[in-house]
Amino acid sequence: MFSIEFDKIVQFRRSNRSFDPNIKVSDEIIQNALEHAILSPNSSNMQLWEFHWISSKDTIEEFIPLCLSQSAAKTAQQMVVFVTRQDKWKSRAQWNEDNVRKTIIGEPNAIQKGGIDYYKKVMPLLYMQDIFGIMGLIRRAISFFLGFNKPFFRAGGKAFQRITVHKSCALAAQTFMLSIASQGFHTCPMEGFDAIRVKKALKLPKGAEISMIIAIGKGTEPGIWGPRYRLPFQEVVVKH
Repeated sequence: MFSIEFDKIVQFRRSNRSFDPNIKVSDEIIQNALEHAILSPNSSNMQLWEFHWISSKDTIEEFIPLCLSQSAAKTAQQMVVFVTRQDKWKSRAQWNEDNVRKTIIGEPNAIQKGGIDYYKKVMPLLYMQDIFGIMGLIRRAISFFLGFNKPFFRAGGKAFQRITVHKSCALAAQTFMLSIASQGFHTCPMEGFDAIRVKKALKLPKGAEISMIIAIGKGTEPGIWGPRYRLPFQEVVVKH
């Protein structure tokens, strides 16, 4: 059934680049949206993400030049930095395995055994790295030989892993923005930023990467830079 309310939220969500300085965004609104973001779909439930919530005016001021002094950053009431944490794969895999084990009463069933093996054996195979890239070659070799005569998951090296975690993080970011829109406020996802300085400001380790920075506020009319143009349905949708 067509949802009128969801359609309104999607239509309302626009990248607004200038927020009203007189209208505050409460912490409750941001927390609610972040709680929704945490529920987003993600690869293997590994949740290799972090959401760095910037609410302090002083910290927002610090981030304005790091976001290349964009109008959305200058006028933001709050910001959230969406970060990928591929480097946390071991602890997140263990967390998932522990949660599967908590469901076991007596002897584990087939699904529980499969879940334990998945996080204990498959996740290390997919995420383990080495300085020589040998694990990436092993993953490609496994994919090639096991997928030679039948469909098989095509794992790869570092680039494959980065794409995986950034896709999951982007899904969370979209959930966050739709939640903000449902509460009557606006967002602007920013890809223009100094990633090195942002990581330093947030004290992030080498393995973390910035996916995007989202500015939040009550949008203004000048913040919408014209109509929302989209390619025709027939040009981007291929029905099989």
